[in-house]
Amino acid sequence: MKKILIDSGPLIALFDSSDKYHHEAVHFIKTNKFPLVTTLASITETLHLLDFNRNAQIDFLEWVHRGAVEIYNIENRDFKRLRELTEKYRDLPMDFADSCLVHLAEKLDLNTIATIDRDFTIYRIQGRRKFKIILS
Repeated sequence: MKKILIDSGPLIALFDSSDKYHHEAVHFIKTNKFPLVTTLASITETLHLLDFNRNAQIDFLEWVHRGAVEIYNIENRDFKRLRELTEKYRDLPMDFADSCLVHLAEKLDLNTIATIDRDFTIYRIQGRRKFKIILS
């Protein structure tokens, strides 16, 4: 079954009703039929940026607990590739959560991502393939 990567932007928007992408994020989650995948880096980033509202953080944690997203681990052996990606895109600069998602796209052979981050129009999977962006 096809899976969709999800970045922290839509996750934050989903749990922050004042976010300008909130309605788009809610619509996407309600209509999406595919499993969502991410990494702990994006989960951490989401919780950090929701720190203005403890209830939003708790709701997000419960949503994840209920299986709304699959979380893939980043292992020690993955850090070589994360470093390569970070060096390649140093002019953006690429943050850790983004490098983890690009690497996950390579590992799982995925190219569809739910994001509001324009940097994903520049990032390439294995240096060649473009991302298909949902929500940009």
